[in-house]
Amino acid sequence: MSTSSQLPDFSELSIAERILVVEQIWDTIAVEQASLPVTPSQRSELDRRLAAYQEGHCEEGSSWEAVRARIKKHE
Repeated sequence: MSTSSQLPDFSELSIAERILVVEQIWDTIAVEQASLPVTPSQRSELDRRLAAYQEGHCEEGSSWEAVRARIKKHE
């Protein structure tokens, strides 16, 4: 499909039906995701992060309150 005129009019669907359509589309993307190439630099970064995690050099993370405060700060 090359133009939006070839797509169905999703506004005719209920919200629940539109959510189901989105879920079905996402599922088809997730299945094909494994075939997406990873660049050497991405692979290197993933390996670095995994090694840091396995060695215990990772931070525990942030609380939701701290994350929300950082987001609000940048709005």
